[in-house]
Order: sequence, then structure tokens, then C-alpha cells
Amino acid sequence: MAFSKVLVANRGEIAVRVMRSAKMLGYRTVAVYSEADADALHVSAADEAVCIGPAKVSESYLRIEAIIDACKKTGADAVHPGYGFLSENEAFAQACADHHITFIGPTPSAIELMGSKRLAKIAMIKAGVPCVPGYEGDDQRPEKFMAEASRIGFPVMVKASAGGGGRGMRLVHKAEDLAAALATARSEAENAFGSGELILERAVIAPRHVEIQIFGDTHGNHVYLFERDCSIQRRHQKVVEEAPCPVMTPELRRQMGEAAVAAARSVDYVGAGTVEFLLDSQGRFYFLEMNTRLQVEHPVTELITGQDLVEWQLRVANGEKLPLQQHELQINGHAIEVRLYAEDPGNKFLPQTGRILRWQPATQPGLRIDHGMRSGSVISPHYDPMVAKVIAWGRTREDAARLLASGVQDTVLLGVNNNKQFLCNLLRHPVFVAGDTSTAFIDTHFSDDPSMMPAAPPPAMLAVSAAIILHSESGNGGWQTGAPSSSPLKLQVGEQVHLLSTQVIDGELHVACKDQHARIRVLALDAQTLAYEMAGVRQLVHYALDDETLFLGCAGGNLTITNVTHAPPAIADVADDGSVRAPTDGAVVAILVEQGDSVVKGQTLVIMEAMKIEYQLTANRDGRIGSLSTSLKQQVKKRQLLLSIAD
Repeated sequence: MAFSKVLVANRGEIAVRVMRSAKMLGYRTVAVYSEADADALHVSAADEAVCIGPAKVSESYLRIEAIIDACKKTGADAVHPGYGFLSENEAFAQACADHHITFIGPTPSAIELMGSKRLAKIAMIKAGVPCVPGYEGDDQRPEKFMAEASRIGFPVMVKASAGGGGRGMRLVHKAEDLAAALATARSEAENAFGSGELILERAVIAPRHVEIQIFGDTHGNHVYLFERDCSIQRRHQKVVEEAPCPVMTPELRRQMGEAAVAAARSVDYVGAGTVEFLLDSQGRFYFLEMNTRLQVEHPVTELITGQDLVEWQLRVANGEKLPLQQHELQINGHAIEVRLYAEDPGNKFLPQTGRILRWQPATQPGLRIDHGMRSGSVISPHYDPMVAKVIAWGRTREDAARLLASGVQDTVLLGVNNNKQFLCNLLRHPVFVAGDTSTAFIDTHFSDDPSMMPAAPPPAMLAVSAAIILHSESGNGGWQTGAPSSSPLKLQVGEQVHLLSTQVIDGELHVACKDQHARIRVLALDAQTLAYEMAGVRQLVHYALDDETLFLGCAGGNLTITNVTHAPPAIADVADDGSVRAPTDGAVVAILVEQGDSVVKGQTLVIMEAMKIEYQLTANRDGRIGSLSTSLKQQVKKRQLLLSIAD
């Protein structure tokens, strides 16, 4: 069906990215947004925009009727779902068809079949696609799972049939742990996907995660646009994606590509899709799942093939044949992508919320940054904490990795904690550079990286912080031109307070902290950058100062430093005082105790959900529940008291 106006039923960077290709082809574009996203970049990037409800996704981005209504209001005759939200919802695709709106994606029947890991695996076995041995039956009783796990052999993976992104997934090494894994996986799956249906699979230990990009049209043509290696993962979520796979051979590529095309043909697949495989060290591969949408990591495929996959989607949805046949597709160079998140790697990667005070993407040739951010944008607890995707292309894998690390380092993101240093260190790790990666890479080679530890600022950065803070207090260039002066400073980083003595001598700031000393000469200072000289080396640092909090862009990462010099004495938190507080902004999804209940240290008391991640909050001491300060489905703030444990 021909169409002329495309509504993008999504938000953030993917909405901006889809609109870019749609406009290039001459289509008018429509954005939808929640009340929390009224000032978001994707809203201003569209030709028209419609508010579809409050911040909560169930009341906005997941409301099928609201999106259909937005199409009617604006005359949009096509919908691109992006990824996430309703992108793999067969009811949404069917609703579009029922209202004569072109859904830019596969048919509802294909979405429904491939959206169930259980049914998809049955279909793939029938189609002759290699699959991991497991259990995908409809008998969901715990005793049936126990019997099947014994048949398959431990370790096994428990997976949510309707799941993705690592949610509802548990690795179980021994039989006695299976019951608890089934219960928590089912609960997480029900909260995330509305279905607690589970499957079992034999665990393939330390495999590569290799996926094949496929495309089909309405004329019966199917091709594969080669592979992506997404092996480096954390909590079963992808951290690094690259194309091509470092260990791929032409013959293995052909075999996996043809298997992926066979999977697509078996369901008459139309549009963009991804068939994911596990690849073991012996070169054997097994079907994992099929994603019936555009993937987050699609830019690496675009960079090595020179093809615009969103353009392909639009052309196929318009009834055209695939732009190229299989023999016309070629690989050129290497591309790698990482995801820049608002999260705290030093605190178990807790998602972060807040306002972005400064956002300045790097701009080197060969670098691509897909984002939906600008300075002043708010990272909300209601949505995924991904800020941007940073992608680099190079003639070789080494070129791409080196450029990507530099691009991440040069990207300025201030105002919220983030994973910049984690990404830079990972991309420069010798095992990654060598291409020797698997799904066990982070646990095996990277678990003790400094970026994953609580922030410990080097003395040089404390001196830089002191220079910025003292300048801000004394006015423009204040202490450089005055007489010798000295000032004490108390700077807090995380839970640590650093006592500094500072003295200005001949325009140079001398800073001492315990037995560490540094001298810094300010060369230029404005509201965003400091140029300085230290130990004979001139450097530039980006910063944002918000009241008493300094956000400092250091090499590879960021520091958040609070000036507590004039703050009143704080009442220290006691780790075992019985208070259970929210680790981040989010929603309470389960309360497992009542007032007066006896509890033991380590017992799970409350389950929270924030930015699509579930957190189990446990008792920090033995005792009884003295008070409950929260309720089910309540939205809570970071550090908010949820309950207390009395003696």
C-alpha cells in the first residue's frame, strides 16, 4: 500500500534516526510523545507531533488506541515502530491493518510466532534450523521443568518465552537452584512482558553471540546482510556490537546466512529481522531467537554494507522489491558500536536519572553517533537509560576500535553519571583488541576493571576541581591576580570526603590532600572548559557546575564532585541500621513482607523496577519489620525510605 506520511511510534534516538531516512525519501513525519517527553529532540525533529499520555509507558507509548488516534488526527498512513515498546506486538500490527495504516514491519502472524521463544523454536526445528537442545512444551509445572532439566543436563538456561534483553533469564548450575530460578524468572517475565511462560535450554558455556541481519519483501525475495557479533554482554544485555564477526569464515558465514534465510522463509517474513545464534568454539551454531524488528545495533551493518536499512524498510513496506540481491551485497571494512548509558558502573551499574547539563557528541570522520539528546534533556526513570549509540567504521577492526574509544572519550556528557570510562577501558582491553571475545568476556577478563569500582579521583583531578570551584567563588580570574591566599576545601566524591588545603602562589594553585600534592596553572577558563598546565603538560577539561556540584569530564570518564566545605555536618548512614532505601528512582512492583514480620539478613523484602531492570532489595540485618513506608506500584525517589527493620 502506498503511503505518504510516517508516524514513528517510539521515542529518543531511534525515532530521530527513522525520521532522517523517511525525510530523505520525501515522506512527512509525525512524532508521538508522553508528557515527560514534551521537549524531547524527536518531537522537534518531526513535521508534526501528538501527545499520547502521561510519562508511564503503559499510559502512553504502549497505548495502541492512542497511537492509532494520533494517525487519524494527523493523516499518517504508515507507522514505523522503531524497537522496543510496540515494535514486536502483533496486536499493534493488526490494529494498523484494521485501520488501513501500513505497518512498517512483518505480518502480525510472523510477529506472534517469532515473539514466543517456545513456538519459534518449534518452528525452527521443523524448518531444519540448528537449535539448542531444551524444553519448549506447554506444561509449565515446576515438576515438569525439573524432570526436563534432568534430561537436558545442567547447567541450563531458564528463559522467558516472550522475553528479550536478558529479562526473565536465569543460568542454573544445579538442580537445587532450579525452583528459585523458575519463580524469579516467571515473576520478572510477567512484570515485563505480561506472560510468565518459560522454556529451558542447555547452557552453551562462553559462546559467541552472532546474529544475522535478514530482509524479505512481498515478492518472495529474501537476503542476509551478513552478521554481527554481539558477544560482549552484561546481564545478558549487549554492550559491544561489531560487524563482521572477528572469527567468521566465508563458509561459516554462508551456512549461518542460509540458515537465517530459511528461518525467514519458513514464516513468509517481510521487512527487517534478525536471527540470533549461539556460536561455540567448534564452529557449531544454534538458533537462539528471531527479532521481528530493526535492532539497536543495525548501524554497524549499515556501515559495512553501505546500505540504509530504514530506507530498505520503507521501500519494502511500499511494495517495492529488495534494493539488492544476495550476490550484490558486499562487506567493506569493520564497524563497532557501543551504547552510552546513564548508569553508575561503580555501583552495580545502577541506572541514573537527572538533567543533562551538557551534551556534545564527538565529530571525528568515521564516527557516527545516533542520539535523541541535547543539553537540558532529562533522563527519566520511566524509560531506558541509553543516551546514545556511538559507532565507528575503519578499514580494519583495530582502526575501528581505536577510533571508537577515542570518540567515546571525546564525547561530552555531563550532569548524570555514565559508563564512558567503562566503555573506553573495555575497547582498549588487550583481549578485546585481539578479538578473543565471548559472552563470558566481562566476567573473565574485565570484572576487576577500575571503571567498575567506586569512584576514587586521582589527585590531579581534585586539583582541577579545586581550581574551578575557587574560580567560581572568587569571580572571573579572581585568585590569579590577587595577593597570595589560601583556602581549605572539602570535596565529596561518592561516599568519600576529601580534605584539601589550597594556596595560591604567584598565580599558581598549590593543592595538598593527605600526602599528595599538585600544582596547577589556569591558562583559560569559561563556563564550560578549563585549559590548564600541570607538571609541564597543557590539557583541556570539560565541566558543568550546578550549584555546589561539579561534573568533571575526565579522560575516559566523568567525576561528580560536591563542594561540602560549607555544608552542615551530615548524619552518617549506618549500613546495618535497618533502613531499606530505594537504590534509584523507580517503581515498587512487589512487597514481600508485612509490618511485624520477622526477617533475616539477606532476605528479599521489596522488588523495585527502574528503567526496565528489576532490583531485589534485601534485609541488612535480622529483626522484624517495624514500619512500611511504601506501597505497591508507588513511584519512589533514590534514597527514599521504603521500610525499617527493628530489633
